[in-house]
Amino acid sequence: MRKLLLTFMAATVAFAVNAQIETPQPSPLSKIEQKIGLTDVTLEYSRPSMRDRSVFGNLVPYGKLWRLGANASTKITFSTKVTLGGKTIDAGSYAVYATPNETSWNVVFYNDTSNWGTPKELDDSKVVATVNAEVYPMPMKIETFTMTFDDLSNSSAVLGMLWENVYAGVKIEVPTDDMVLANINDVMNGTPKGNDYYAAAVYYLQEGKDIKQAKTWIDKAITMAGDKVAFWQLRQQSLIYAKAGDKKGAIAAAKKSLAAAEKAENADYVKMNKDSLKEWGSM
Repeated sequence: MRKLLLTFMAATVAFAVNAQIETPQPSPLSKIEQKIGLTDVTLEYSRPSMRDRSVFGNLVPYGKLWRLGANASTKITFSTKVTLGGKTIDAGSYAVYATPNETSWNVVFYNDTSNWGTPKELDDSKVVATVNAEVYPMPMKIETFTMTFDDLSNSSAVLGMLWENVYAGVKIEVPTDDMVLANINDVMNGTPKGNDYYAAAVYYLQEGKDIKQAKTWIDKAITMAGDKVAFWQLRQQSLIYAKAGDKKGAIAAAKKSLAAAEKAENADYVKMNKDSLKEWGSM
C-alpha cells in the first residue's frame, strides 16, 4: 500500500512539473494555399489585431520596414517562376516585407526566410523584387491584419494586404499560357483523347486565341463523345461557334445543350442557354 501511494505521489508531481498552460496567441498563424493558373502559391503569416490601437503611422510607422504581420517573417512560396513588378523570379520561398507610407507601400520580396521579424538591414543581394503598391481607403475598419489572393485569373492574381482602413495589393503574374500551350502541343502531337480536344478548345476560347482552331477541336471533342456528349460540352461548342461568327451553328448547339440541361434538371445551364438563345434572336 505504501509503495502504491509513493508511486501515485510521484506521478502527480511529474504531471505538475510537466503540465503547461496553453493560451491563444495574440497574433495567430495563418496559412493560405492558392492555385493561380497552374502555379501553386502558399502564404504563411501571423495576424496581429488593432485592439483599439492606431496602426499606420503609429504602431506601424511610416517609412520603416515592416514584417507584414507579426512574429516570424511573412513567407510566400511559388511552385513556378512568377513575375512581380515586371521582374521574373524563380520558383521557391521568399520573405515578404513592406515599407508603408500614406499613399503607397514599397513591398519587398527577399530570398532569406530565416529572419524573425525584419532583418536589421536589408541585404540588396537578397532582394529579388520590389513593387510599389498603391494604397486604397477602406469603407470600414479591418480589425485583424489580413492577406488575400484577389482578382484571380488564369494568368495572375493580386496579393492583397488589409488592415485598419487601408488596402494595398501586389500583382502576381504566372506563366500559365506558356505552360498550357506547351502541354497542348505535346498532347496534340501524340494521341489526344476527346477530353484533350475539349480542354484545348475551351482554353483557346477563354484566352482569345485562334477561334478557328478552337472550332475544329470542339467539333472533334463532340464527335468523339458521341451519344454521351454532355450539356456543358455543347454549351462551350455554342459559345465557340458564336465567337467564330457562325450564329446558325451556335443556335443549334445551344438548343441541344438546353434540351440536355433540362433533362438533367440543371437550372444554371438552362438559364445560360436561354439567355444566349435570346441574345442570338432564337427565343
